[in-house]
Amino acid sequence: MGKVGWGFTCSIDGFITGPDHDMSWLSTAEPLAEGTVERMAGDVAVIISGRAGYDAAKAQQDERDETTSAAYGGAWSGTEFILTHRPEEIADDPAIVALNCDVVEAIRRARELAGDRDVQIISADIARQALEHDLIDELQIFVAPVFLGDGTRIFDVAGGRRIDWELVDIVEDSPRSFGRTYRPRRR
Repeated sequence: MGKVGWGFTCSIDGFITGPDHDMSWLSTAEPLAEGTVERMAGDVAVIISGRAGYDAAKAQQDERDETTSAAYGGAWSGTEFILTHRPEEIADDPAIVALNCDVVEAIRRARELAGDRDVQIISADIARQALEHDLIDELQIFVAPVFLGDGTRIFDVAGGRRIDWELVDIVEDSPRSFGRTYRPRRR
């Protein structure tokens, strides 16, 4: 069975989107070595996204470039689950599967569909919920050399919550991207 990963590129000050889910800042990210994105995309069978990100991507589709308009810059193909309490509003989009369920059920369905390949979460809120249930096996981080000052924080929990991670891999072929993979340190 594949892993459940949470992957993103963030700003140095800890945001994964700018205000209003703006993604234009990703153009400041260091390019990854040839083949890295395709290799990572090939491991993933199912992506789980949130409704706010989906809506922002649709609203900004004319403004986004090839890097930000599709998962893995267009190198990925598979099934994308959008978690929403209003699935009927987006049910006619053939590119996604709209689900109205909790994160535990969404990940169960995604793992079943993914088989030996991975499930990738690309939403901070969904990842936070998955972490509450210890459902994330791996965290993949890349850092872009930019401060955003506002937007979607990587991890935001009222009152705080500590989660310890252990380093399992460094993306050696793209050292300027600060690519790192961590696994949760289970207690």
